[in-house]
Formats: sequence, C-alpha cells, structure tokens
Amino acid sequence: MIALTMTWQPRGELPRLQRFMPILREVYQHSVVVLPPSVEAPLVEALKVLGMITIISSEWSGGRYLALHAALETGAELIHYADLDRLVRWVETRETEWRRSVDMLTQADCVCFGRTPTAYATHPRALIETEATSNRVLSYLLGRAMDVSAGSKGFSREAAVFLDAHTQPGAPMGMDAAWLVLLNRAGYQ
Repeated sequence: MIALTMTWQPRGELPRLQRFMPILREVYQHSVVVLPPSVEAPLVEALKVLGMITIISSEWSGGRYLALHAALETGAELIHYADLDRLVRWVETRETEWRRSVDMLTQADCVCFGRTPTAYATHPRALIETEATSNRVLSYLLGRAMDVSAGSKGFSREAAVFLDAHTQPGAPMGMDAAWLVLLNRAGYQ
C-alpha cells in the first residue's frame, strides 16, 4: 500500500488535480494534503468531494512534517511525499515516467526523485541557480549527485517512522535536506 502525502500552496492547480485524481487513485491507496490556513473554504470543500484525501490545515513551517506524520497514520508501507504543484505537472507531462518512478519506492528506504535537465530548464533562472547551490552542498554531504530540491521523495515505512521520531515541525524548505541527511547518517539506503 502506497500513501501519497503532499503540501500545497494553491496557485490554480485544483482543476488539474481534479482531472488527474482518477490516475492518482490507480497508484495510491491514500492521499494526504497539507494546506496553509489561509486557503478558502470552497477549495477545501472541492478537495473533500474528490474523496480519499485527508486534509490538514497548518502553518507552512510544519507542513512537510505533518504530511509525513499523517501518511504514517494511514498504515501505508510506502510513502511518496511530493509538492502538489510539481506532482500534478509530472503526471500531466510525463505520466509514464511518474509511474516508473513510483515503482522504484520498493527498491530502497529512501528515494529522491530529481528532475531531468529538460524539466529543470523550465524553471525561472533564479530558482535554478538557488537550487543548484543547495543541490551541490547536499550532494557533497551525501557523497552522490542529487536533486534534493525537487520536492519529491519516497520512503519505506521504517524510514518514515525514523524521520517522524527525529524531526519536528519547522524549517519547511530545509526538510528536503534534513530528511536525506538524517536517513544517510542512520544508515538507511
């Protein structure tokens, strides 16, 4: 069983999420989405109509932690964390690649889904340069080239339980790096 857990700062992705929800349901048995408290009630109601989604409203600093924690509560053996906007775009433009990537969750305790050079090139230059720096630093610390800023990772239940016990809400953007460093130091593969 695979749980999809996401954080989402809505910027108009709802119609696309609604369109792709049947595809997501083919792959994930549970879905969790963490939204900032400023999200308006009609959007929350639209998510409820989709079904199979646990909705959490939280200050942004705790979003990724709460998303992982809520995914554990589903009982899933595998957890795919993703920034919702990036996941929707991935399914929309590269469905086969996304499906193959999700299949990789069974191969390790932690899978970091990086972007292809083509996907990376679609981002604004400022973001590319900022993320290139953080990716270089983390790649050095982890001993292999990684795109840690891509906003998509997969975890075995055991690895997610470890992260849940050793992290707490806060530093939402740093969580991408912290999760990987913690698992690496603890010997997870």
